[in-house]
Amino acid sequence: MPSLTLPHPAPSLTDAVVEAVRTGVQQQELVPGEVYSVYQLAELLGVSRSPVREALLRLAEVGLVEIARNRGFRVVLPTAHDVEEIFEIRLALEPAAAGRAAERGCPDAAGLLASMARAASYDDEAGFWAADRALHRAILVAAGNRRAAEVVEQLRATTALLGPPTTATGRSLGEIHAEHRPIVDAVLAGDAALAESTMRGHLEHTRTLLTAR
Repeated sequence: MPSLTLPHPAPSLTDAVVEAVRTGVQQQELVPGEVYSVYQLAELLGVSRSPVREALLRLAEVGLVEIARNRGFRVVLPTAHDVEEIFEIRLALEPAAAGRAAERGCPDAAGLLASMARAASYDDEAGFWAADRALHRAILVAAGNRRAAEVVEQLRATTALLGPPTTATGRSLGEIHAEHRPIVDAVLAGDAALAESTMRGHLEHTRTLLTAR
């Protein structure tokens, strides 16, 4: 039987179930292709079936699970084509956002980059990826597009199913931090063109490594 736990805190019980399923996939507790029932998942998490159904519908909408009618659901890992599509969207949003953030200012960028550096020095993957996600979000929000920030977070949740990014791309935390430094330096210097090009380079490099995997 899979071992799953609800994260705390979460905005809602449905959000908690969504995160529990994602974590279960990342930790290989939920195996792609195997069918799990709504009843089984509800029992494992100690919740009613209603938030489980809502969570599965939400996960199905973004392609993380496939609903098996009258049977339950199965996990679907992203393919190389899925990763390509995801990065096409991110490349359409994030480089331009980095340029606008350089023009408008992004006061949180330096602190978040420092948090990534500290986490890397302690080999703290959870802390590192929390700071990484926060940095990308801060740049998108600084550019004036909170909706784009939400879209990117959903897209990143999909590629995260491939496993820890250090494993999935073959880079160390220090190497990934080093890729972010020129982006932040350009944003803080107000150099819109450089911020856009360095963000594009970072995303294209990540895409290449993930699709190769």
